[in-house]
Amino acid sequence: MQTFIIATHNKKKLAELERILAPLGIRAQTAEQAGFVLDEVEETGTTFEQNARLKAESAMRQTGLPAVADDSGLMVDALGGAPGVYSARYAGEGATDGQRNRKLLHELEQVPESERTARFVSAVCCAFPGGEIVCVRGECEGRIAFAPRGAGGFGYDPLFLVGEKTYAELSDAEKDAVSHRGRALAALQQALRERAAAQGASQSANAAAEGKDG
Repeated sequence: MQTFIIATHNKKKLAELERILAPLGIRAQTAEQAGFVLDEVEETGTTFEQNARLKAESAMRQTGLPAVADDSGLMVDALGGAPGVYSARYAGEGATDGQRNRKLLHELEQVPESERTARFVSAVCCAFPGGEIVCVRGECEGRIAFAPRGAGGFGYDPLFLVGEKTYAELSDAEKDAVSHRGRALAALQQALRERAAAQGASQSANAAAEGKDG
């Protein structure tokens, strides 16, 4: 079974990646689980894709193993797309999920339900030691609730409504089916399947050519 390094300290993100990668015969491990200590990466990108790639490439270079990283966030239409790539730092460095959620609710205090549209965006990049990069993106449209609901998930999940339920009220399977990260990871799974199939076809062609030469 091949090991991919997952460049995250978030155990819930790791669990999501484990569920997606296991059917491909890939073991998902954090750097710490694999015996590495990664340097922190400064997220200087202006897009989710740029930040995900920075983190994946850094982890790959430091471990010598394929590495997967994601960058995700919430984009609220009434706030001009904020908090966006600054979602994790929206209420300042070191703020808790609760503090970020309270700030968001405060910013939307005078915004009616019809204008509370938003989307979660996730970019996932996989960096391979040979220099190959696979990047995918997933989005989920929804709206912001007036108060937190549900005990599951993390981050802004208790405020993000998909239909009549927040992310935090969905089961793991329900969330995987509709979430931005679930969609991005499904796209990653498909991209990795196609990559493996292309490699297999190339190896078969090379073997056939060598057979003819022999």
